Amino acid sequence: MSEFFHMGGYAAYVWPAYGIAAIVLLGLLAATWKGLRDAEATLKALESAHPGRRRARAAGQRPSDKSAGTPAEASE
Repeated sequence: MSEFFHMGGYAAYVWPAYGIAAIVLLGLLAATWKGLRDAEATLKALESAHPGRRRARAAGQRPSDKSAGTPAEASE
């Protein structure tokens, strides 16, 4: 088993490389989780600013805001 950990004399290069890769991957995971939390907070703030808009669109109704939508929808 100790032969495995010595890696044929290259352990001084292999184990630090594994360590650096693990640190980078953990950093990316943490950044992704932080970005997700920030995006969810932004979404919650936007939904609270326009509370009925999402339900109206889900039900197939137009939102109460007449300025929203494409020009073709506005002319109808």
